[in-house]
Amino acid sequence: MISEVSLTHEQVASELRPVLLRLARELRRETEQLGVTARQATLLWLVKRSPGLSLAELAAEEGISPPALSGHIDRLERAGLIERIRSSQDRRRVGLRLTDEGARVMRNIRARRTTWLTERMRVLEPEELTAIDAALPALMRLVGDES
Repeated sequence: MISEVSLTHEQVASELRPVLLRLARELRRETEQLGVTARQATLLWLVKRSPGLSLAELAAEEGISPPALSGHIDRLERAGLIERIRSSQDRRRVGLRLTDEGARVMRNIRARRTTWLTERMRVLEPEELTAIDAALPALMRLVGDES
C-alpha cells in the first residue's frame, strides 16, 4: 500500500487497478459456477433493471451491435431466463424481461457473490473493514453511481 503523505492519482490507480481486476475475476468465477457467464449475468441485470428494454437499446447500453448481442439473448431465452414481449402500443416493438427462472438465477448470483466476498472480508481487522466502508462513496463516484 502507498504510504506517502502526498498521493497522486496515478499512484493510487496503479495500486487499485490490480485489486479491482482480481476481485472482478473472482466474482465472475462465482457466477460461472451457476452456469451463467459474466456477460449473461450483466445482460440479465440490465433487463431486470429496465424491463421492456429492446434488443437495440440493450446493445447500445452494452456498446455492442444488435447482431452481436442477438446470440446472447437467444441463449438466455432458450435457457428460460428471459422472454421477448411485444408492445401493446406498437406491435413492431419487442422488449425483454426476466422470467421467474431468470429472477431466481439473479438472486442466486447475488447471494453467491455476496457470500464469497463476505467470507474473504472476515479476515479483515475492524479498522480495515471501516476503511473499506469509508471508501465506498468515492468508489461509487468512480463508476458514476452517486446514490
